Amino acid sequence: MKAPPLGSLVLGLIPFIAMCFAVPLFDRIDPRIFGIPFNIVWLTSWMVLTPLCLYGAYRVEMENEWREGKER
Repeated sequence: MKAPPLGSLVLGLIPFIAMCFAVPLFDRIDPRIFGIPFNIVWLTSWMVLTPLCLYGAYRVEMENEWREGKER
């Protein structure tokens, strides 16, 4: 088994880092966005953005496999 490309690893780690390690930096009730605490908006937006990052990682993986198949 070969290692995945660096681009797909980075795209896969972005949501993890944003949801796990960035939350303590702003874990407060204020500021609010449309009456909702910012940390709830942040986590909810990353739940929406995570599939986009993972789709990007998938595309990087498929392009890498396509290139390897074409070189053979």
